[in-house]
Amino acid sequence: MKLKLNVDDLSEDFFEDARLLGIVAPIKNYQFCWQLNRLFQFNFRINNDIEIQLTKKQRKYFFGVYEYQEPTSSLVHYLYNNQFEGEYLLPEFRHLDFLWLLKGDVVNDESLHELMNLIKTINSVQLVTELTNEKIKHKTHLVF
Repeated sequence: MKLKLNVDDLSEDFFEDARLLGIVAPIKNYQFCWQLNRLFQFNFRINNDIEIQLTKKQRKYFFGVYEYQEPTSSLVHYLYNNQFEGEYLLPEFRHLDFLWLLKGDVVNDESLHELMNLIKTINSVQLVTELTNEKIKHKTHLVF
């Protein structure tokens, strides 16, 4: 008997109660995290254990993931690089530089819009938008 992992179910579970933002900010990831940490009093840190690795055209691509666990709740913030050496984590969103996933606790619309408006105050940020599940074709690329 062969067992097959159902990636769609895994993906649905992973994104349950999650919110995802797309951000256009043409700066280095560490500079962006530094600005976010300063603005929000967060402590985003790179987590090499959950780095996303994709293989395309017999080449490996690595997408860094920064992580911040809120001390007063079960909410975790993940900041993904959407681009590595000309390849995209979510090719359907080539214009986005970063993907911000909020997961582990419910984030209401008001809190999300407040967060989006604060992110927009950073000089290098050109766009912040919510990405809904229906729009994301390569959802499994975000699962770690």
